[in-house]
Amino acid sequence: MGAFLDKPKTEKHNEGGMGNSLRFGLSSMQGWRVEMEDAHTAVIGLPCGLKDWSFFAVFDGHAGAKVSAYCAEQLLDQIIANEDFRGKLDVKEGTEVQPSLEDVNRGIKTGFLNLDERMRDIPEMKSGEDKSGSTAVCAIVSPSHIFFANCGDSRAVFSRGGKCQFSTQDHKPINPTEKERIQKAGGSVMIQRVNGSLAVSRALGDFEYKNVKGMGPCEQLVSPEPEIFLEKRCSDEEFLVLACDGIWDVMTNDDVCDFVRDRMKLTNSLESICNQVIDTCLNKGSRDNMSIVIVAFKSAPAVSEEAIKKEEELDARLRDKIKEILENPDFSEADLPTFMHILGEGTPGLPPGGGISAKKSTVESILNELRPKKQDDEEEEDESAVPEQL
Repeated sequence: MGAFLDKPKTEKHNEGGMGNSLRFGLSSMQGWRVEMEDAHTAVIGLPCGLKDWSFFAVFDGHAGAKVSAYCAEQLLDQIIANEDFRGKLDVKEGTEVQPSLEDVNRGIKTGFLNLDERMRDIPEMKSGEDKSGSTAVCAIVSPSHIFFANCGDSRAVFSRGGKCQFSTQDHKPINPTEKERIQKAGGSVMIQRVNGSLAVSRALGDFEYKNVKGMGPCEQLVSPEPEIFLEKRCSDEEFLVLACDGIWDVMTNDDVCDFVRDRMKLTNSLESICNQVIDTCLNKGSRDNMSIVIVAFKSAPAVSEEAIKKEEELDARLRDKIKEILENPDFSEADLPTFMHILGEGTPGLPPGGGISAKKSTVESILNELRPKKQDDEEEEDESAVPEQL
């Protein structure tokens, strides 16, 4: 869904922050799409007695950016606004009591459903002028647990103990339970889409798919109900990643976790790592908007002198190999994709999960440096040969 530009818009929006023993970084980029429809939220410290809690979310809009932008502004407020979610005051002790796990789950679900219902009253939505919708994936980090809520095909992953240990599940129309609901509501799944059109089976907005009379909001062709997952905080937790499908289209869960973990050994800047993930996905062929949030815990990998040295050695190997390739007359004028292909086939130590796609800017920089020098040397040789010819 959506048209493409002649060349991608690669300017990025970055944010970062820290608090509650967490660090976060985020990045978003329009890419090849004619419009930027993604949005995001990052909040350290929540109101209503939940100052030790934090909220992060990514929203991937489609058919317009209105719903994703509204969700980014309002979803957290709608979750917090209902009594199920709020911390409560112990009247006898005069202290705040944290909500139970069940209260939080109910509060998140109520927040999603209330937000969706409120958006129906937006004039453009009510008139049918705006038909946009948005996926939503969020993480609420409490001192003891992480609550993941997913609606659509944006995705969250959680890395601990050096591995990707958890991911949310994408809501696609071909999933058996999703397909069953769609068909019960009188719809169909064609070319893996709802009624042959929408590629996700759960989303906020998309009200043209939510008008089946006699059925509740969670029984419609497209449901606004989030699927909620709970992970207990632990000593070996490293980081979590929230990202839209522009990332997951070209990198697997393990790819992203392995790449982020590896880059954390080279830089403390989570914004820089987010940018590197997006650039790598662009190089791997992603044509969608891209947004990513990385949240790092205390046990996240630290910058390592050994890792920095290995990266320097990798760059030196790439330089030597490019120089060797340029000396071959058959490849001296080869284009960048050719070099990327050759280097990707036989270069040890490439970034895990990213491969040669993660080193495209390095390869391009080395090529730009070596090729002009080669041409200058040839010109000097030609000039020195002129007097002899005369």
